[in-house]
Amino acid sequence: MNALNEPYARIFLLSHMRAFTSLAGHILGSHPQINGYYEMHLSYEYAAALDRQLAAFQQSDVFKPNSRYLFDKLLHNDYCLMPERLDMVECKILLCLAQPEHTIKSIVHLFAQKEVVDIYVSPVKAAQYYIERVKALAEFSSVNKQSYYYFDAALWQQAPERLLPKLTQWLELESPLSERYQTFSYTGKAIKGDSSQRIHSGSIDKAKSDYSHIAIPQDVLRVAQQVYQECRQQIIENAVDSVLG
Repeated sequence: MNALNEPYARIFLLSHMRAFTSLAGHILGSHPQINGYYEMHLSYEYAAALDRQLAAFQQSDVFKPNSRYLFDKLLHNDYCLMPERLDMVECKILLCLAQPEHTIKSIVHLFAQKEVVDIYVSPVKAAQYYIERVKALAEFSSVNKQSYYYFDAALWQQAPERLLPKLTQWLELESPLSERYQTFSYTGKAIKGDSSQRIHSGSIDKAKSDYSHIAIPQDVLRVAQQVYQECRQQIIENAVDSVLG
């Protein structure tokens, strides 16, 4: 295993769809001490889940020499993280949110590209997912106070020079995280993460996507904005530390 022959520590990124989490996974997973970069679609409610995670990773990847961490991200309420039930040496939890309007429109745009019609092509359904997920993350923050590091998701794109040194420090990495990243076997593959061409570039694309053609009902958007503001504040207050945009 790792150099110390100890169980791998874990990094869990808790967020929602279209919050730059594929970019996050690639930047983190390109670091020599971190293994994994994609969404494994696992729940972590008991220690046995850690063995399932190891097995899932080893189906397509090998551990880097002298590495320390295994990464996964949880973006849906179907998958739970209960740190207190995991018999682990170490667990680093990252939590981030993106603002509602752009996020909801991005979800609609993503699912509109798929061959099979999905419920998330509806702005109302996409907003419902967003609202329920943000509320669940706020609930997690209440149960697990001071156990996670919060940051605004847009910082991956807008100010990585501020975010990456903070995450390097929080994760106790021996070398800094870089804005450039590797591509992997699952890069751009549906279900594993961002399926657009942008993720293949190997560096942060700071161009903002235009979703002005997508309309969200104003009453739905107002609810999403209120939930975001209230839950974000709660999550920040419960975090061990944070980086804000």
